[in-house]
Amino acid sequence: MKDRVLNILKEKDKSYTIYELKDILGIDTTEELETLLKTLNELESNLDIYHTNKDKYMAFEYSHLKKGNISVSEKGFGFVLMDTEEDIHVDKEHLNGAMDGDTVIVEIVNKNTGAKKEGRVLRIKARYYGPIVGEYVFNDGNPTIIPNDRKIKQKIVLTKESTKDAVDGHIVVGNVIKELDRNTILVEIKTIIGHKNDVGVDVEAIVYKHMFSPKFPDEVLEELDEIPNEVRPEDKIGRRDLTNVTIFTIDGDDTKDIDDAISIKKLDNGNYELGVHIADVSFYVKPGTKLYDEAYERGTSVYLVDRVIPMLPHKLSNGICSLNPNVERLAISCVMEINSKGNVVSHDIFESIIKSRIQMTYKKVNKWLEEGVIEQGYEPFTKDLSQMKELADILRNARQRRGAIDFDTDEAKIIADENGKPIDIVLRERGVGEKLIEDFMIAANETVAEHVFYMELPFVYRVHGTPKEEKINDFLNFVSSLGYKISGKINVKYPSSIQHVLDQLKDKKEYKILSSLMLRAMQKAVYQPDNIGHFGLASKIYTHFTSPIRRFPDTTVHRLLRTYLFNKDESKKTIDYFKEYLPVLTEHASLKERDAIECEREVEDMKMAEYMMNHVGEEFKGMISGVTSFGLFVELPNMIEGLVHISDIKGDYYNYDENTMSLVGQRHKKRYRIGDEVTVICVSASKEESFIDFEIVTEGSDESEGEQEKKTS
Repeated sequence: MKDRVLNILKEKDKSYTIYELKDILGIDTTEELETLLKTLNELESNLDIYHTNKDKYMAFEYSHLKKGNISVSEKGFGFVLMDTEEDIHVDKEHLNGAMDGDTVIVEIVNKNTGAKKEGRVLRIKARYYGPIVGEYVFNDGNPTIIPNDRKIKQKIVLTKESTKDAVDGHIVVGNVIKELDRNTILVEIKTIIGHKNDVGVDVEAIVYKHMFSPKFPDEVLEELDEIPNEVRPEDKIGRRDLTNVTIFTIDGDDTKDIDDAISIKKLDNGNYELGVHIADVSFYVKPGTKLYDEAYERGTSVYLVDRVIPMLPHKLSNGICSLNPNVERLAISCVMEINSKGNVVSHDIFESIIKSRIQMTYKKVNKWLEEGVIEQGYEPFTKDLSQMKELADILRNARQRRGAIDFDTDEAKIIADENGKPIDIVLRERGVGEKLIEDFMIAANETVAEHVFYMELPFVYRVHGTPKEEKINDFLNFVSSLGYKISGKINVKYPSSIQHVLDQLKDKKEYKILSSLMLRAMQKAVYQPDNIGHFGLASKIYTHFTSPIRRFPDTTVHRLLRTYLFNKDESKKTIDYFKEYLPVLTEHASLKERDAIECEREVEDMKMAEYMMNHVGEEFKGMISGVTSFGLFVELPNMIEGLVHISDIKGDYYNYDENTMSLVGQRHKKRYRIGDEVTVICVSASKEESFIDFEIVTEGSDESEGEQEKKTS
């Protein structure tokens, strides 16, 4: 009955009384009515449906409420983390007792996109106790943990058995055994990371907090003995030998896990033959092994400031699976014939053996493609690179014609010394070479996805849903409040409409901020077995095929290709298995992707704060990137962002204007809004608490008018 009720309530903007549901379901006995009532109560408890004040039932997703896990800052406010839409900001007075990590029901209290969506917690669905990471100390003669996460307020009592190897100053990981009372939890130490002063312990503490591990279990490492260090003759059976084809890789300077290689040929008919050759990880990482289970659990590699937490042990990620130069490697190749309009007119997907000629870097490739400078060792490949540039331009132009969105967002690169200390923060460069590889990988991802989609078999898709019209209208209204007029009709069903808006904002001084706000108004891309297309890429069918060393969904795509295409297995048993398995896998993979992103951001925030600790008292030019009821966020050109608290804005008393997303002075009516350029001083920063506080440099006297009035009154 549960599925029947959910199917009825799937229809948007429809709600039904229990009696209306009874009639639709054809229920006519008291026993069936009682079963329906129990089913409704269970679905309501699980937040699958919402019970309205008018005693009607509707799908929860169509109600005015949202559910998600809340992340609470040390300063008291929080964000409810949403899977497919913008996160919801919650002021501390609206937390209603929610603590960091809790699953909560939240009500939206404002409708504007602006800087932050505002909400209030109505109910705590479930308490969350993740790993407790912190410093082991003695407090009043009793061992305890001072959590790195200052949001954890409960008293921590440790089990005696778990403290034997810990000493003062150790950073440890503990699991919550149980809640002794509302303010006290019993914790067992599971891992000693190292001493708080040891190099790298600060980053590892965050890694463990997000439930990733820099170490692999012993049973996984034991299985590595069965994996060869080089391709064996028996591994080549049935594969197409491409070792005589000119194939090479292009990656960052420090890349060691190389999972994609490329080749090109100009055909007699004027078309291009593009080969995208991807490391055949699934050949070595097989279901039923501890290695497979560990890769599934991790879901993704995590890329941090000074290290990588890999999905696979280094013997695979940097060794036998990595497409290193001048050695044979197993691959799955997608070779496409592409015409001058950017259409893939034919393709072939097959198991291969390749030998990369050279490990190129983006910097050196860009020297040739952007400046015409040939780096040493690149001389034999300049023709190939030039043809690749021609094809990449064709593919990108074709994608633009169909309406793909280019948000052109900047990304910070934190440069650290050998001890992990940040010494500079710059914008990450994205030149012709980086874009070329992106264009080729998108082409291969689409080609593979389309091939399996039309076979009508279970598959893993990378999907990006159509944005909600309300959110785009909120954004357009906000843009209008800045004085900018967007011409033409906007239809959110078409990505080209979104790109049309961005094109009209390109020359505005605050474009970078506006582009980021538009991105927030979009849904988030996720993995799922049902294809709904990829809105941002304007792609009807899309997957992730090209990074199996770093992403488990890609490894699974390879497994499916091997099953369906190479082993020709389309049996009912196989199809039924994947129909059941893939929904679980894709949900888990999407969750681990989110965990990895949060881990990477937290490390970046910590390192940015550590960097700014050496720049307290210095002035910076910046732009207001967010406005909330408690202050302004100011972003510097290198992407460092700090808070100007509303109480620290001098010269007036400021109130938050929700309609224009701005702070307005009571007396002088000075207005601060997103996109305004300001000069700020860094007044404080803390690596431990990952915060940066700015103050706005006011014109004229350093002394605020409020302070002057106090002296003269």
